[in-house]
Amino acid sequence: MIVDCKRNRDILNPCLWRQRIEEQALGVSREQAAENRRAIVAAATRLFRERGVEAVGLSELMKHAGFTQGGFYNHFESKADLVAEVLASAIAEGNAEFAKMARAPVDESTTALRRYINWYLSQAHRDNIDHGCPVTGFAGDAPRLGAGAQSHFAGGLDDQITILAGLIAESGLAAAGERRTLRERAINLHCEMLGALVLSRSVAQAAPAFSNEILENARRHVLASLDERSSQAPKPRTKN
Repeated sequence: MIVDCKRNRDILNPCLWRQRIEEQALGVSREQAAENRRAIVAAATRLFRERGVEAVGLSELMKHAGFTQGGFYNHFESKADLVAEVLASAIAEGNAEFAKMARAPVDESTTALRRYINWYLSQAHRDNIDHGCPVTGFAGDAPRLGAGAQSHFAGGLDDQITILAGLIAESGLAAAGERRTLRERAINLHCEMLGALVLSRSVAQAAPAFSNEILENARRHVLASLDERSSQAPKPRTKN
């Protein structure tokens, strides 16, 4: 007798079995099931960013997504699985936007690095919790998340450091023979900006003027440091 291992494994998976039963009973197509799953992930992303992972229960989450709580297990085996997918999706989308911004052309009045800094340390970015930097949005939750979610978070942060290092290199501020590597400089700069954004958000409702002050001071300091390095950079030799 030939045993279909894959078929038997799928049947023994309670999550997949329940999902198939419900889909057959309700006439839900695979396309609709995938759309429902995306709706749950989208709702979870909004709520997790706004209030933190632990503060959001499954009942509230599914209500925001437009489904009953029991339907959650038709798509995910646990909340930890959902959190991992939310992190993977948010990190991928956010970093794709960062990379797109980094590649966008700039005029002679600025550089891609300065544009990135001005955007990152802006009031608009601070207030756009739903679609801002995903690393900033989940930094507070990351230490308490499962291994899968933490892995996505760490990979996303590493990718952001790489993008920022590329912007520093393109700006011409990485002098040959400098002790610090591009990666070291990118880590320092990203930590400074991320810390300022997190602190600014933390007091935005209670003390909006103070929140703006944090962003403005951080932005001025970072840009002034760039200007100082630019003035110290060796000028290209002119041909006689």
